[in-house]
Amino acid sequence: MENPEKINRFSSCRGVAFEIKPHADPFAIPAPVINPNLVSSSRRYWFPWGIFSRVVPSSELIQRSMSRTSSHFCDLEGDDEDEDAENLADIEEGHEEEKGEQSPLPLISAPSPKSVPKKQSSSRLSVILLDQGLFTVYKRLFVVCLALNITALVLAAVGEFPYARNRATLFSIANIFALVLCRSEAFLRIVFWLAVNVLGWSWVPLRLKTMTTSLLQSLGGIHSSCGISSIAWLIYALVLTLKNRADTTPEIIAIASAILGLLCLSSLAAFPLVRHLHHNVFERTHRFAGWSALALLWAFIILTISYNPLTKSYSNDLGTKLIKRQEFWFTVGITVLIIIPWLTVRRVPVRVSSPSGHAAIIKFNGGIKAGILGRISPSPFSEWHAFGIISDNKIEHMMLAGAVGDFTKSLVANPPSHLWVRKVHFAGLPYLTNMYNRVLLVATGSGICVFLSFLLQPCRADVCLLWVTKGVEQNFGKEIKEWMSGHPKDKVIVHDTAVLGRPNVSQMSVDTAKNFGADVVIVTSNPDGSRDVVNACKAAGIAAFGPIWDS
Repeated sequence: MENPEKINRFSSCRGVAFEIKPHADPFAIPAPVINPNLVSSSRRYWFPWGIFSRVVPSSELIQRSMSRTSSHFCDLEGDDEDEDAENLADIEEGHEEEKGEQSPLPLISAPSPKSVPKKQSSSRLSVILLDQGLFTVYKRLFVVCLALNITALVLAAVGEFPYARNRATLFSIANIFALVLCRSEAFLRIVFWLAVNVLGWSWVPLRLKTMTTSLLQSLGGIHSSCGISSIAWLIYALVLTLKNRADTTPEIIAIASAILGLLCLSSLAAFPLVRHLHHNVFERTHRFAGWSALALLWAFIILTISYNPLTKSYSNDLGTKLIKRQEFWFTVGITVLIIIPWLTVRRVPVRVSSPSGHAAIIKFNGGIKAGILGRISPSPFSEWHAFGIISDNKIEHMMLAGAVGDFTKSLVANPPSHLWVRKVHFAGLPYLTNMYNRVLLVATGSGICVFLSFLLQPCRADVCLLWVTKGVEQNFGKEIKEWMSGHPKDKVIVHDTAVLGRPNVSQMSVDTAKNFGADVVIVTSNPDGSRDVVNACKAAGIAAFGPIWDS
C-alpha cells in the first residue's frame, strides 16, 4: 500500500522540503503520549483528503516514511507510526488537541488567548497551488519571464527577430544561466547582503522594503520559467538544425537531443505534484540530470564552435573561437555557479545532544551571523538537510533538528562525531529582518531556531519574538531556556501550550504586532500556520511574510 504520508509533503527548489503531518487546525497537534497498550483503541487521526476526509483509528494504515530532506527552517520529516513522532508533533505545532500531563511552567507567560475551534485543514497540495494565491509575486514573475521568452521565440519563428533565429541555442543557454543564477546560494548571499545594506535605513520607504522582500523570496518564479523557456528554445534550435542537417554532424544533433531529454526530465521531476509526492526523486533527478546536462553542454559547445560546415570538418584553432562566442562565456558562468558550493563541502566535527529524545541539538565550531541557514548531510551525494542556525557570532553555532525522519532520528539514537557541511551558508527570509526598523518574529516549535540569533547578537532592527511551543526546557534544553530569559516581557513572549492551552496564533500575532508597532511580521511555522498568520496580518494592514513552498 502506498504510504499516505506522501500526500503531505512539499518542497523548495533549494532542496528544502516541507513535510508536515495533517491536522484539523493549522496549529493543531496529536494527543499527548499515553499508555502504548491503549493506543490502538483510543487514538484517532484526521486525514484531510478532499471529499474523503475522515477520522480513522490508529492502525497499520500509518506506515513508516522514508528519510527526506528537511523543512525550510527546521526538520519536520513525517513519520506517523510511533509515539516519538507524535510527541514531536506536539512540540513542532506548538499546542495540543487533548489535555495531557502539563509541562513545566512557561518561561515567560503570555496572556492566554481565547481558544479557537478546530477547523478542517485543506490538502497540502491545495496550499501549494492555490492557498498562497493565484496572483502571487512568484507566479507573476513566472508569467512575465515566460511571456518575454515566448514573444521572442514567436518573433524569431516568423522572421521578425533574425538574431534570435540564428542564435537559438544561445537563448537556451542564457535561460539556463539565469535559472542557475536564481538558485546560486553564493550569489544570493551577496544579493541579500546588498539589499540589507542599501535599503536597511530608516528613511527608506517601507513599501520599497516589502517589495524587495517579496521579490527576493519569489525568485523561484524566474528559475522555473527559465527552465521551461530553455527547453522551448532548444526545441526550436533542434528543429532548425534538422531542417539544415547538411550543415551539422550527427554527433552534434545527438548531444543536443540528449541535453533536451535531460532538461525535460529535470523539469518534470520539479513539477509541483511530483515534487510534493516524491521529493527524493525530485532532488536526485535535479542534481544528477543537471550535472549530466552540463557535461554534455560543454561537449556541444566545443563541437559546434569548432565545426566548419563549409569544409565539413573540425578546426584546430578552437581556443581563439571559444573566447569570442557568448555561448562559451554563459557556459563558464553556469559551471562556476554550480561548482562553488561543492568546493566548500567539508566533513567537520560536531557535538550532538538530545534534551528530550525528540530533538537533536547539533553544535559546530565558528560563529555565524543572524538569519543565516545551513545544510548538513550524512552523505553529500545522496541528501542534504537545511536548518536554521543559532549563533552568538562568536565561537560556535548550532542547529535544532526535530527527530521525526530517519536521518534526524539517527542524530538522537546514534549521535555522529562528524557531518558533511557546506561552508557557504545561505541567506533566507529571516536575514532580511535587518532591513526593517521594527520586526515581529513569530515561530512555532523548533522554528525558533532561525530567530534565536537575533536575541544572542546585535541586531540592526528592533525585534519582538513570539514563540508558541510546548515545554521549553523539557523539549529544547536548559541552554535555550536561558537564552530566552532575561528579556523584557513585551519583547520576548513564550506561550507554552502545555500550560496555557491552544492559542489563536494568527490573532496573537496581529495583536502583538499592533502593540509593538511592527513594520513587518516574519513567521516560521508549518505551511498552513504560516499562511494563516500572514493572511491575518495582511487583513489587519500589517506587512507579513512566511516561507513559501518554493522560496
